[in-house]
Formats: sequence, C-alpha cells, structure tokens
Amino acid sequence: GWLFWRVMACGRPSGDRKRQVILFILCICVCQSGAETLRYSLPEEMESDFFVANIAKDLGVPLSQLAARKARVVSEGNEQLFRLNQNTGVLTAKESLDREEICPQSDTCTLVFKIFFENPLQLIRGEVEVRDVNDNSPVFPEKEMVLEILETASPGSRFPLESAQDKDVGINGLQNYSLAPNPHFSLAIGTAKDGAKYPELVLQRQLDREEQGELNLLLTATDGGSPPRSGTAQVRIVVVDANDNIPVFERESYEVRLAENSPLEQLVVRVAATDPDEGSYGKVRYAFTQTSERSRQLFQLNPTTGEIRVAGKLDFEEAKSHKMVVKATDGGGLSAHCKVQVEVLDENDNAPEIALTSLSASIPEDAPPRTVVALFSVRDRDSGDNGRTECSIDGDLPFSLTPTLDNYYELRTNAALDRERTAEYNITITATDWGRKRLSSQESIFVQISDVNDNPPEFTQEIYTMSVTENNSPMLRIGSMKATDADAGINARVNYALVRQEGKEQPEVSVNAENGDVYILRPLDYEKVRSFEVTVSAADGGSPPLSAQAVLRIVVRDENDNAPVLLHPGPDSSAAGELVPRWAPSGYLVAKVVAVDADAGQNAWLNYELAKATEPGLFRVGLHSGEVRTARAVTERDAARQRLIVLVRDRGQPSRSATATLAVALVDGFSEAHLRVSKEAPAAEPDGPLTLYLIASLVCVSALFLVTAVAALVVKVRRARRSETETLPTFPTTATESSAGSLPRSYVYDVCFAAGTVNSEFRFLRPLFPCFPAGLPPGPGEQRSSVCSQDAANLGAEGD
Repeated sequence: GWLFWRVMACGRPSGDRKRQVILFILCICVCQSGAETLRYSLPEEMESDFFVANIAKDLGVPLSQLAARKARVVSEGNEQLFRLNQNTGVLTAKESLDREEICPQSDTCTLVFKIFFENPLQLIRGEVEVRDVNDNSPVFPEKEMVLEILETASPGSRFPLESAQDKDVGINGLQNYSLAPNPHFSLAIGTAKDGAKYPELVLQRQLDREEQGELNLLLTATDGGSPPRSGTAQVRIVVVDANDNIPVFERESYEVRLAENSPLEQLVVRVAATDPDEGSYGKVRYAFTQTSERSRQLFQLNPTTGEIRVAGKLDFEEAKSHKMVVKATDGGGLSAHCKVQVEVLDENDNAPEIALTSLSASIPEDAPPRTVVALFSVRDRDSGDNGRTECSIDGDLPFSLTPTLDNYYELRTNAALDRERTAEYNITITATDWGRKRLSSQESIFVQISDVNDNPPEFTQEIYTMSVTENNSPMLRIGSMKATDADAGINARVNYALVRQEGKEQPEVSVNAENGDVYILRPLDYEKVRSFEVTVSAADGGSPPLSAQAVLRIVVRDENDNAPVLLHPGPDSSAAGELVPRWAPSGYLVAKVVAVDADAGQNAWLNYELAKATEPGLFRVGLHSGEVRTARAVTERDAARQRLIVLVRDRGQPSRSATATLAVALVDGFSEAHLRVSKEAPAAEPDGPLTLYLIASLVCVSALFLVTAVAALVVKVRRARRSETETLPTFPTTATESSAGSLPRSYVYDVCFAAGTVNSEFRFLRPLFPCFPAGLPPGPGEQRSSVCSQDAANLGAEGD
C-alpha cells in the first residue's frame, strides 16, 4: 500500500500515472498468484453474511478491478460457502457455519476457497479456519450406568465407566469428570493413546452387600469452554455376592481390516472371553463400552456369541478407522475389557466430480488458438490411485485441456474455428480415475461460435441474361438476381446496387437493394437499343462490408411496332405513272414496289399483293419481290388508264401494312426495243433473300443515280451544241430499223433502276419523239410521231 501511494504521488503526467497504476496492479496480481495462501478464521455459528475478510484490501487490488476482471470466489466441493461482493471487495459467509457438521471428526476445520480473476486469468488460494465455539455439552451414551461389583472387591479396584462425548474440540471439548461425594468410591481419570479421557471408579472402602446392597452415584462430565458446559449420568452400583474369577479375553486387542461398502451382516470379528466359574458366574455376556455413537451405529455386537457384524454403510472418506471397547461380564458381575480396531480399506467407489468454474458461452470464430474457453476442477474423494484422475475430450474437436494447479483444467482452442463449417460445439469432458475398476464422469459444455464477416456474397451466376419486349411499361419487373452469404445475421444481409461507370449514361435498369429484383425504368425501343449490359454489386452488412459483382445482360425483344415504309413509289407521290405498250405480252414488267420494315425477324418479312385494280385479271404482283407484271397479254379492249393499289404487309402479330398506288397507261407505238428488253428481263425469283436484295438495290440505286446525273448533264451539253450546229435529226421511217440493234441518236430515254430483283435492269419508260408544232411539217427523213398528242394528253392527265 505504501508503494501504491508513492506511485500515485509521483509528479508525472496523468497518463503516466495511469500506466504505472496498471503495471503496479498487474505486478501485485502476478506476485499474489505465487504468494502464500490467504488465511482467515472465524467462529462457528455466526449469522449469515458474516464478515470474513476484505479481499480487495488484502490483495491490494482496486475495487474497480474486481468487477472489471470478474472476480469471484469458489469453494471446494459442491457447496459454495462464501460470497464475494465485487463492489466492496468484502468476503462473507453465505450462511451460518456449524463446525461439527462440516468437520465432524476433525480437530481442526479448514475450508479452502479460491479467488478467480479473468483478463488475465489468475487464481489465488485461500483458507478459512472455522474456530470452535462451545456450543455442545458433553453427553453420556446412557443416562444410567449399572455396575455390579462383588462385595469381596478389594479397595483400590478400578471400574471403567462410559465416557461422555463432546462434539466440540480443543479447550471446548471434554476436559474433566467429577463424582458426587460418597463414602466408598473416588473418581480417577485416565487418558487413552489417542488423548481421549475416560473415567474410572476407584474403590476406597470395602463394600458390604448386607449393609448396603446398592449405591447411586452422580457422574458429571465438564468441558473447558467459557462458560463451561457439563453433562451428568447416574451410576448405580449393585453389590453382588462373591465371585472369585473374572472373564479373560483371548486377546487384549483385535485389529481388523475391512473394505468400505462391505455388505450388511458381514462378520467383522468374533471376540471371546472365558470364565472358569460355574453356573451363572461362568456365563459371559458382551457389550460395547467406551465406544462412540457412530461406531455403535456401524457395528452390531452379539451379546451372547461376541460376533461383531456390519450394521451400517462403511465409508472410507468419512472415517478411515473405528475403535471400540468390548466388555465381557460374567454372571457374578465381574468383567474384563478388550479393544477392537477396524481399519477401513478404500474402495474405488467414488467417481470423479467435475465442477465448472468459468465458461465463455460464445467465442468469435476468429479467436486465435490457445484461447481459454472454460475453467473447471476435478475432485475424487477416494485416495491413492483411486483418487488420481485424468481428463480427456471426446471426439476430434479443435479444443484441448491444459492442467493448471490443484486439479484445475483449462479448456482451450487448439485450431482455427470456422462458424460456417461448425456453428456450435457440444464438448463432452470425461474425467477418469486410476482405480482398478476405473470410474468416470462426464460434463457437457456447450460452446457457440459467433460469426465474423469473413465470407463475401456469392452470386448464383456470373452472368445473368434477361429479356424484355420493347415498348414495355415503366418499372416492369423482368427477373431477379440472387446472391448468398455463408455468414450469419447482419453479416449475411445482402444489399444489391448497380455499379456506376464513369462516362456512361444512366442505365435503363434498376435493382431492388433488398431482394435483387430487376426492373426496367422506361420503355425500350428495339430499333434503338437491342441489348446492353450493367454490373451489379452485392455487398453484405459486415464491418467492413465484403462484396461481389455479376454482369446483368438485358436483351430487348422486337415487337411489330413499325409498319412497312415505301421506297418506290415514294410516299409523297399520290400515284406513280407507268407506261405499258398495247402489245405487251404476259409477264411484262410494269413496275416494282420497294418497301422496307424497321423491325427485325419475322416482323420485317414483307409480302406484296394486289389489293385493287381496274382490271383485276390484267396484272399480278410478286409475293416477295413486289414486281408488278402483266398476267396476260394486253388487248385493245383493255382500258387505256389502269389504277393499281398494291398492299405491302409484314408477318408480325398483328401484322402492319402500307399501300402503294400505281397509275398505268396503256399506249400505242411503244418501242419494240423496250418490248424486247422487257421480254428478255428475267423474272425475279419470288423466294430470294429479300434483305440481301434490299441492300444491293440501295447500293445500285445510289451508284446509278450518280451515273444518271452525269449522263444527263453530258446529254444536255451535247444537245445545246447540236441545236446550234445541226439541223433537225432524221427519224427512221419504220420501227423495224430500231430492231437491227441500234437506236437513232435523237432518241432520248428516261432511265429507271428497279431495286430488289436478282439482276439489275434498265427499262425504257418512253421514247421522247420530237413533236413538231401544229402546221410545221417534218423535215426530210423525219415523220411526225402519232403518239405525241396522246403522250401529251396522258402526261397532262397524270399531272392532274
């Protein structure tokens, strides 16, 4: 204590003083663990919660450390006799202590206890001596003792009396005997080898039966307490006639070794005494004398035969030996005494007892090896090898036992723990003694492993693929992502989130943070976005949290939401004009309807059909090519103007469609070269790959457009020059001249490319014959075209 206050008084900063105090306390604890045993004493029969000692003061431990280090007191045995107050450091007796009950056959009564500290683990041994209090008076086995004494007994003869029993010990035990004054006897006090005192009557004056046949004496036993206690017994002396022989035992002392737990009625020993007298003087009877009450309960003496048999349960742990005195009395009242000593042999009849002192009900799975889980003691009440014990753990478990002092063991971990593999352990500790017939006992310790966040979430798939039909409704749920975590509690609670990527737009998808459900935020358009990918993260609730990532791929399914779009004829023209000669045969290519669909797959496959026509039987439309051809030869009866409506329909469900209107004029005098080219033009295969046709046609149209533009520019320049230097051209007289393989220079044709056919083709829509003004005759070699007026009229009608 002086050193403690010297440390506290040092002029150092407060942080240094705190560290010094802590080091001082630790030093005190370490020193105490190896120091002598704490010894205290208290008188018996004190009230409960009687003050024993101030443990905190005696150990020099601050009161705050008692609670912080979970200080507690544990008594040996199953019954806890003391209580330690962690707030005051005071050790008290839990209840009134009766020394005679706790230590019935011991002169000294010492109770052993241990004080345990945790963090770090420390064990301090203590002893409490229960001092005897004079609370028991001497008691004689019988309230009246009867002695038969021959009247011929000579003065100085001694007659042993029953000894009184006093449960107290030491000075409070039996100290003296006294005899009430009388004319014939005095009292002598003898001392046995074990220190016990016993009374004897000493004959001082010759007895005379005729003068007085009985004498009544008062024997008093007194202890040494303050104040002293005493007990009395009546001694009745019966004076008998002369009997000149006393019984004689075969041996003065009988020593017997007997195993504990011997069965009842088992013969222990047979004492025998003989008397040479005749008649009743020679008949001997046996009885116990100067024998404790407990020995009288355990053994039974046959008064006739002298056989001593087991009458109770012998227990080596209670008493290792029993001493008895047997008195043999003949019919004349003469008696003799012998001693019987029974040594109880220990048997292995007590299994080890396991007492759990400290237990950590839960330890974290990342606890290092050699972590203390529990502290317990093992006690065997037997002696020798029968009381020697060993402990083991059943099964292959990551735990081990480490012996400490005084039969205490520590249960420690000896390997790394994994809660995900084993969440709890039911540890069975077996304590076995070393007896010939080995006895054992078991104690089960339940240890729960607490979770540590050592497992990241795991997705069930690395890549999740989900599909959604375009034009979906907002916040549409399309599926769910699932991640599991092998941990428990909050460490296994998984939260989902999208991983934001810098430089990219906000994704059109959302993931529910709690259950991983995937939602589409806004309607999608297949024609704009056909698929996209996002990264989803799953993080647990640990500290720090662990996470994992998975790829979410969204595939947009096409919906038939786009109608076919006409490329030719253009959607702006009300009706496309086409010229067909009157002599056009069956299969003559009139025009081609070209359309595209922005959808994909079956939704973009187009079918063409003739919805309406002036002459339904005159024209037909290719189902897949969109080519309009004559279904039969044109006749003079057919109307000069034909109107066709072509329906373009896709194959979606439901299908969408568009219509194209064609105006066809049946004309006379159409070029035979045009007719021949039309005949030689192969019909497109209706089942060709339409998409490939469309792509090829678009490329060809673009190229031909440029060629046509350049050609038109060249022709215009040449025409301008020709008009200045040349006269009007001469036309052939008959149409047959053109069939020879060359056309006149003055023929000018419009060029039209029909896309979507197998082979690109040119079609001469109409020859541009020069039309002379009315009244102006044609030049030499020229003829007026008969169709000029008709063409002009038709063109005027188409413009209308």
